[in-house]
Amino acid sequence: MSIDKDTAAKVAKLARIRVEEDALPALAQEFNDILGFIEQLAEVDVEGVEPMTGVTPMRLKRREDVVTEGGMPDRILSNAPDAREGFFAVPKVVE
Repeated sequence: MSIDKDTAAKVAKLARIRVEEDALPALAQEFNDILGFIEQLAEVDVEGVEPMTGVTPMRLKRREDVVTEGGMPDRILSNAPDAREGFFAVPKVVE
């Protein structure tokens, strides 16, 4: 697969990234390099290799699920830039 200048411009627009017209060929080349690397990875024989979540086997530390200090809404809300009626106030993001 090859990414051309127009496709790079479309991807930048979809990602809401402003890319100048003269930078589009370099961006297209970067995309092509990334896709080339992915194609190289597809050639690796992974038959019989178990999936890993990390390079070293370890278990995450677990903690007791207990109620900790609470009942201090005034102290917690003192950090809020805008608090109303005992709650964090945030700007409306959905019309």
